[in-house]
Amino acid sequence: MTKAIMLQGTGSDVGKTVLVAGLCRLAANRGLKVKPFKPQNMSNNAAVADDGGEIGRAQWLQSLAARTPSSVHMNPVLLKPQSENGSQIVVQGKVWGQAGGRDYQRLKPQLLEYVLQSFEVVSEGADLVIVEGAGSPAEINLRPGDIANMGFATRANLPVVLVADIDRGGVIASLAGTHAILADADRAMISGYIINKFRGDVSLFDEGIAAINRFTGWPCFGVVPWLKAAGRLPAEDSVVLERLARGASGALKIAVPVLPRIANFDDLDPLRAESDVELVFVKPGERLPADAALVILPGSKSTIADLGDLRVADWDRDLDAHVRRGGRVIGICGGYQMLGRMVHDPLGVEGASAETAGLGLLDVETEMAPEKTVRNSLAVSAEYDVPLAGYQIHLGLTTGPDCARPSALIDGVPDGAVSTDGRVMGTYLHGLFGSDAYRSKLLESFGLSGQRQSYRQSVDQALDEVAADLETHLDKAWLAGLLG
Repeated sequence: MTKAIMLQGTGSDVGKTVLVAGLCRLAANRGLKVKPFKPQNMSNNAAVADDGGEIGRAQWLQSLAARTPSSVHMNPVLLKPQSENGSQIVVQGKVWGQAGGRDYQRLKPQLLEYVLQSFEVVSEGADLVIVEGAGSPAEINLRPGDIANMGFATRANLPVVLVADIDRGGVIASLAGTHAILADADRAMISGYIINKFRGDVSLFDEGIAAINRFTGWPCFGVVPWLKAAGRLPAEDSVVLERLARGASGALKIAVPVLPRIANFDDLDPLRAESDVELVFVKPGERLPADAALVILPGSKSTIADLGDLRVADWDRDLDAHVRRGGRVIGICGGYQMLGRMVHDPLGVEGASAETAGLGLLDVETEMAPEKTVRNSLAVSAEYDVPLAGYQIHLGLTTGPDCARPSALIDGVPDGAVSTDGRVMGTYLHGLFGSDAYRSKLLESFGLSGQRQSYRQSVDQALDEVAADLETHLDKAWLAGLLG
């Protein structure tokens, strides 16, 4: 039988995603056929799997770490929040429906069967499957029908390792509290715990480990330091944006307005990694910086709703002023749709039937349609004549005079639009900044020169560094039992 283990957290954002990725790379470096799995993910950062269909961006990264093709079965249930109370449900890569929080709870038993089916598919032929939970098993109010944590672990009979984040404080209480409130059957699934994001002298926490052991009886499988290389990996979800308010000071300032339904903002990571670029994530209540040379409107899970919030923040006026000063604008996917004259949604694809004026910076209009485009794509930049590789995940068709000047040719088909003065560009292609040649040409157009490091190579090196750190700091006996 395929060996499998599940990492669950004492809370959200404790670092499970990076630990799973690091363990996948460590196992792959030892010659094991390893695969990642996450029963349920909630994120608007999606990727297109190698077998087609949407999965969480984190599972795409973990498959890269495992050096194995990504599959929709690695993340069989993906929830993409569309509003405060409702999400689009993607099952095994395809849109399955929509539901509010209470309705979703009733759907979980049905979805668990898809999850178990996908776990069998992922396990087939693998030496090891490393599973990532979601949120925390301590959310016992969600335990009935759970498919993300203990509900899945008990059905699949997987040993669980708890991950606790010491950087946020209260790590002893979080572990002891989780032990105290879990049901006996769930508690019995936990084989030990990992302390994550430690800073300083590990020996200073010896008494803390002793206290946790007294309260729980669980062994410690290691104290992992703050992993510097993790900062070079793509961000998983919008929680990270709270820590990315401003990049390092650089010669070129790029501003990104952070809208409530921002999606696929990891498109920006290659720019954030450049030492001569200052990437500024602008939050509601803040102004778009007047000295920014470029403003990027990233993807959105709900274009019309985010357009309304953009206007509430007065960013539409800031954008007009930015363009009048000679600044440039790039819109990606939902951001591209916002740049046009109008957005029509006659069928209520994003919610209620609606029609709203766009920003008017491109002479195009968009009509939403229920059919979603989901595909990996090869492309060529129309502006710089360099190759691009990315993916499309979008609803709607955009047409208009500015489409006569496409931004790219995707699989040979014109895509996007460019304004007559060349200052405003829109595209449906996610991942264009990950093209080293395109990124280099774009930055050169702003007067920046110099050799650009391969972004994919940087991510790959970061995964190796994370794996090496885990090999150093995790318990050797536990790792030997896991990896052989």
